[in-house]
Amino acid sequence: MILLDRVSKTYTKGGKPSLDRISLHVDPNEFVIVVGASGAGKTTLMRLLTREERQTSGKIIIGGIDFDKLKDREIPLLRRKIGVVFQDFKLLPNKTIFENVSFALEMVGMGNREIKNTVPKVLDIVNLTGKENSMPIELSGGERQRVAIARAIVRQPKILIADEPTGNLDPKHAWDVIKILEKVNRFGTTVLLTTHNQEIVNRLKRRVVTIKDGKIVSDRANSGYKI
Repeated sequence: MILLDRVSKTYTKGGKPSLDRISLHVDPNEFVIVVGASGAGKTTLMRLLTREERQTSGKIIIGGIDFDKLKDREIPLLRRKIGVVFQDFKLLPNKTIFENVSFALEMVGMGNREIKNTVPKVLDIVNLTGKENSMPIELSGGERQRVAIARAIVRQPKILIADEPTGNLDPKHAWDVIKILEKVNRFGTTVLLTTHNQEIVNRLKRRVVTIKDGKIVSDRANSGYKI
């Protein structure tokens, strides 16, 4: 599903690499937690996976797509296979919850009838049935993050990248979001979660990939982790 082979990323010529010859393989339907201090390279990794940035060297293959052969016009198709959730929600403040989620489908030309059928099902997955006509400002932070997850999965991506999705949430709402990510994973979506939250890492007991100074220094089944 995801393959990185000796991938490096350097932003300035002669500068220190943000990622330094990392190799990583993630199978379909895995749930992998990526940890590391700020500046370790986690966000750079996520930006490479969505082709927001190009690797300086090495090979990236996602879902059978070889990034070396990926043309610019094909990037939107790649991104339909990858859902992304950010720390700061990125919801449209002047649109209802239904409209925020349906916007992702309108962008790919889905008809109104199918949108009306699809969006309620996705809102049910994230436990937001009944909130369709609410505005983002009316929701708690945890609920807004669940809207963001709904928007990210409504096109049924093969991979969901959650980049510090609990960073702005209190412990209860953070765990609500994590449980939704686990549910999405059970439905067959590969999940990559970056987090600083030690309690979440230790309670999830999933595979943990640790990045330090741009290198993968540990990749193992979780048996406890100290950030």
